[in-house]
Amino acid sequence: MLRVLFAGSPAIAVPALEALVADGVLVGLLTNPDSPRGRSGKPEPTECSVALERGQTLPIPVLKLEKLDSAAREQVEALKPDILVSFAYGKIFGPKFLGLFPMGGINIHPSLLPKYRGPTPIPAAILNRETETGITIQRLAAEMDSGDILAQETVPLDGRETTESLSLTMAKKAAELLPPLLSRLALGNQQERPQDHGAASYCSLIAKADGLIDWNMSAKEIDARIRAFTPWPLSWTMHGDLQLLILKAQALGSDGNEARPGEVLGKDKNKGILIQTGEGILAVSELQYRTKKALEWKAFLNGARNFIGERLGVGI
Repeated sequence: MLRVLFAGSPAIAVPALEALVADGVLVGLLTNPDSPRGRSGKPEPTECSVALERGQTLPIPVLKLEKLDSAAREQVEALKPDILVSFAYGKIFGPKFLGLFPMGGINIHPSLLPKYRGPTPIPAAILNRETETGITIQRLAAEMDSGDILAQETVPLDGRETTESLSLTMAKKAAELLPPLLSRLALGNQQERPQDHGAASYCSLIAKADGLIDWNMSAKEIDARIRAFTPWPLSWTMHGDLQLLILKAQALGSDGNEARPGEVLGKDKNKGILIQTGEGILAVSELQYRTKKALEWKAFLNGARNFIGERLGVGI
């Protein structure tokens, strides 16, 4: 039986971690140190750490390491792992560290590699309005997300996914693919295929400022950004001096009016508040002033009776 060290931190990695626990192959968790979260700023453990420590009758070591230095390598070596499995860990593994694992390391990446190498493949697929994406398990390599492919599965997209909902799908897919792959690796009958590096594309980190809505964009582009930036950093605009979060919306066609981008045109009883964009109309069904609670559009209009006719946007 393989001895697996799992490296992961956020919620998307938890189902894969739990699958390893269920199979009895996990010898340790490598995760990020506790960090401040929420309004209190109190340091809290990662989602993977919480999941592993919850309900365990036999404790499994949790390594919360700042650096993967010589001291870290000593701790890992003591666990006698055969293979490293990484999913959204966020640190680079050097050759000395990978040398601790007789069977090397593998990485779970939520895209159809070589497409969308990098840190944000799920938002990237939504932003680019892809009709499909997927999940890949690959060999860890010196260049980011460039290792040989061990397993890959396509996931169709219907155009209403958010980063939050698609992350849940990818988390479940990872947990399904990982155990049988490890079994094949243990038996030595797993095939590998190199990536087509010439077809590689890349995605970059998302910043909080990316959530600002540019109403000159098309309704379809804005809708994609709203979905891609849920749950973080969220999409927002300004209503006068108030920051307004646009939480749920859908793109509609143009009705031929000459309204300015960002202008609140009216309402549709089935689809929500209608806002003009650079191309088409955005129907908003859920929104929230930054200091208030999220509201369904009808309740929002009850408290903002002069909202229709206003123009939204920074510097308006």
